[in-house]
Amino acid sequence: MFCVVGERINTSRKKVQEAVVNKDSTYIQGDVKKQQGAGANFIDVNAGARIGYEKVDMEWLLTVIQEVVTIPLCLDSPDPEVLEMAYGMVKDRPMINSISLEKKRYDAMMPFLKGKDCSVVALCMDDSGMPKSAQDVIERARRLVKGLEGIGIRRESIFIDPLIQPISTDTTKGVMAMDSVRGIMREIPGVRTICGLSNISYGLPQRRIINRTFLALLMCAGLDAAIIDPIDDKIMGVLKTTEMLMGNDEYCANYLKGARAGQIVS
Repeated sequence: MFCVVGERINTSRKKVQEAVVNKDSTYIQGDVKKQQGAGANFIDVNAGARIGYEKVDMEWLLTVIQEVVTIPLCLDSPDPEVLEMAYGMVKDRPMINSISLEKKRYDAMMPFLKGKDCSVVALCMDDSGMPKSAQDVIERARRLVKGLEGIGIRRESIFIDPLIQPISTDTTKGVMAMDSVRGIMREIPGVRTICGLSNISYGLPQRRIINRTFLALLMCAGLDAAIIDPIDDKIMGVLKTTEMLMGNDEYCANYLKGARAGQIVS
């Protein structure tokens, strides 16, 4: 089953930041309930936008969210101190977003992750910058998996992010991402793949149609999970339709449920 990480609880979003500043728990809880109802498997929680307030904002968000949430959380921060606090607060096994091969981030995150029972988002980024080819992505993925397995993270709990890059500046980047996912799934069996979609359409008009189409293509390439807005009926409609067409929806049950709920329309 494809994994949906709901992206909406992020203080970079104006309404979320306003709700955090004003301690508007009704807005936050309402949004979480909507994401759950729309089919999210995890709720991403990112409190990093207000410099100097990330830890206190994350603590408040987790307290409020866990009063209503019934699915696990994705704890989204580059700061191990914030993540340590957050990990101690959550009730269910979380996803940690994220580690990369950048030395400063890698060296800070590995001691935090050691011994933790969690899933991990691992970005194929190192100190040389963004990957230049699918083989570059796969090589970085191997290094990430080796390191994480070395501290006890199970392979099936590792979600490799190949890093989606804008097609507006290089029309090969979409193919590169698909080749990266195929290669990771082929050459590192048991690992999982995840991405955010929006970078692919950066700089182009009608971005949502690009993102939706790209999601279907990546799913066919083997993508396991995506960080998306589950309240967006159109992208969820594409997701459920693609799952069905790939043979991953027995008796078309999820597709039919979505159609009856008005989430899938022609």
